[in-house]
Amino acid sequence: MLDCAIIGGGPAGLTAGLYATRGGLKEVTLFEMGMPGGQITQSSEIENYPGFFDHEKTGLDFMQTWQEQCFHFGLKHEMKKVENVAKTGKHFTVTLEDGSSVEAKTVIVCTGSTPKRAGFKGEDEFFGKGVSTCATCDGFFYKEKPVTILGGGDTALEEALYLSSICSDVYVVHRRDTFRAAPPTIERVEKKENIHFVMNSVIDEVVGDAMGVTGVNIKNNDGTMTHMDNTGLFVFVGHDVRNDVLKDEKGTFICKMNDWGQVIVDLSMKTSVEGLFAAGDIRIEAPKQVVSAAGDGSIAALQVISYIQEQA
Repeated sequence: MLDCAIIGGGPAGLTAGLYATRGGLKEVTLFEMGMPGGQITQSSEIENYPGFFDHEKTGLDFMQTWQEQCFHFGLKHEMKKVENVAKTGKHFTVTLEDGSSVEAKTVIVCTGSTPKRAGFKGEDEFFGKGVSTCATCDGFFYKEKPVTILGGGDTALEEALYLSSICSDVYVVHRRDTFRAAPPTIERVEKKENIHFVMNSVIDEVVGDAMGVTGVNIKNNDGTMTHMDNTGLFVFVGHDVRNDVLKDEKGTFICKMNDWGQVIVDLSMKTSVEGLFAAGDIRIEAPKQVVSAAGDGSIAALQVISYIQEQA
């Protein structure tokens, strides 16, 4: 019987494992198909994690020390895919891809979410080289330079506001003639003089060279094409929340979720199911930052320790 099963090996999962093992739990296993680290391992540079300011190190380098530290304190790693989690009596059954299962007193789900791709030409080629899905992470790289945003929801416009304080000009490309964002957000965006709207249009292609993105080709609804010289392109067309492990055999979620498939938690990372916690980008209102996910993981692990002590 595991004291805690941690599903997902990004910053939230690793930090949860660190705090759980250093906090005295002996049987803690992290389930992650590949090497732990999460999406940050794909980043070529990190500038906004406190205490880490080494331009020669990548996201992969950054997370390597996390792994070593967590495993040093006794965290076990099972390179297996989890199919689902079920509450069975007072404990949980974690079913794996090969049909086997393990029992656990508590579970912390840290499977995260993945930004959706828009599908335009050059998106994959220049992802991380000028194409981004995180303004907070990458906006500073385009200080006093023009950038383009693709999207028309709340996230896209909120990120446009954020970038407008850093970049010289922000061009928001949206396929419709109206935005899907909340009216107060739209009103704030419209008041910013350096935010410009490119409506009834989509990104057809992002272009660049060995140094990264140099511009975007925009296809308008009337069939005409417009080229814009921009140094960065931010894509905000939604996220795929990786929540399948929380579905039962009928496809019903075992805990309360919001309309976007994110786990509803309180400030202690507790879900609606006793002994089940969620941390990182899978939870509601997640800032989608490494430092925030790590904080979530620590909170969840501390709550797990208290929960197990109370059950003893």
